[in-house]
Amino acid sequence: MRKLKLITQVSIDGFMADANGKTDWMIWNFGPDLNWDDELKRDFNALHSEADTILLSRKMAVEGFIGHWAAVAEKPEQEYAFARNITAARKVVFTKTLASAEWKNTTLAKGDFMEEVNRLKAQDGKDLIAYGGASFVSSLIKARLIDEYHLLINPTALGNGIAVFGEAGDRLNLKLIQAKAYRCGMAVLMYTM
Repeated sequence: MRKLKLITQVSIDGFMADANGKTDWMIWNFGPDLNWDDELKRDFNALHSEADTILLSRKMAVEGFIGHWAAVAEKPEQEYAFARNITAARKVVFTKTLASAEWKNTTLAKGDFMEEVNRLKAQDGKDLIAYGGASFVSSLIKARLIDEYHLLINPTALGNGIAVFGEAGDRLNLKLIQAKAYRCGMAVLMYTM
């Protein structure tokens, strides 16, 4: 059975975005300035090489995730190796409203998301990676579908905002598998159920 891995950047107090939905406090805010150190880039690339399917919320797909990384993957810089993995990977967009997928290597999942995710996990292949906004991520967490949590902790405390576990339901007891600090100030914590 394939694992579903959640990868998300958060503040040290557990927020995915500030109260206005902004993420400009992140060390790397998915723009041209990649301020991660080389070791973090290598580890991030390695994590993406273990997966062949990316799960996305409709909102994230429509707001440009797929198109952005397809354009980035065309660049020769080493730090964009993971973008090539994302572009080559199968993308599954969870939606109730989209009629068709306009992106390469992308299918739409329109049924019950728990059934869809479990069906994908049961297929042959590499692992799955989930990206998405707070409601999509919280739905996956609440349904206990995430096998590994990869939390990229930025050295910023926001005080309030959009919490990664805000709508995740009852208490979630996780087991810390790995913790690693990087020179750029980021720490990555990996948890399992």
